[in-house]
Amino acid sequence: MTDSAVEAAKRAAAQQAVKDHFDPNSTHVGIGSGTTIVYVVEAIKERSTNPNILFVPTGYQSRQLVINAGLQPISFDTLPDNVMLDVAFDGADEVDAELNCIKGGGACLFQEKLVAERAKKFVCVADYRKRQDRLLTVWPTIPIEVAPLSQRKVVAALKLLGSTNPTLRTTLLEKSGPLKTDQDFFIVDAPFKTLLTTADVKAGKGNGDGSDGTWEVNAISKAIKGLTGVLEVGIFSGLSGPEAQALRDENKSSKATAGGQRPVAVYFGMADGSVKLRTVEGEQ
Repeated sequence: MTDSAVEAAKRAAAQQAVKDHFDPNSTHVGIGSGTTIVYVVEAIKERSTNPNILFVPTGYQSRQLVINAGLQPISFDTLPDNVMLDVAFDGADEVDAELNCIKGGGACLFQEKLVAERAKKFVCVADYRKRQDRLLTVWPTIPIEVAPLSQRKVVAALKLLGSTNPTLRTTLLEKSGPLKTDQDFFIVDAPFKTLLTTADVKAGKGNGDGSDGTWEVNAISKAIKGLTGVLEVGIFSGLSGPEAQALRDENKSSKATAGGQRPVAVYFGMADGSVKLRTVEGEQ
């Protein structure tokens, strides 16, 4: 497919996602990072009739998009404790059948996760290349944000977990050294075998805990996050925003207070110009 066809697919997905989930009466909206978000902001600008909406970007690029669209950005750390974002829009590097995502190709994964977890619902927008049944099918690695001092230790630990050749991400000019995130941390890209879904484990396709060389999405994310020196893992899985809120309301799990990482819906712009919607109920 040509670059123009891919861009058209991104725009179609963004337009449909914003049409379905952007409410002009919102007070706070999260704006993620990446090439697809350009079209999300474009669509919001077309539909927004409320100049008082505050937009929370996940990095420098998304902040500039918000400003250039004439919208009002605020930083994440200025949000009052009791304020939830009405919705957060973001892209993904790959999405599986259970709506788990890999993110971090653009090195903004920590702030993207902060915003996703603060949203009542996270809506993912992507093109057809990101639509897979399992993570690490086409996208090759799990991006991991690490403290510079710990990067060698983390790389060694990732190898013990089964990653083949985890690599420190460098800038486009390799002589300039490692790429640094907005937090002045490094990114390690860790290849693993294709990750299992929870359905795969239930079906006996692998243990999913690394003991037989297979990892389930949530299990590998937890194992990597537990390594000292890791700030965040580029896997968005577990609860969705509404599921986290339901647990908070029932007061059954203090862990739910972190919020949801998994999107409630993923919009894939297809090569033929159509848009496919994937939710926990399936795809249409």
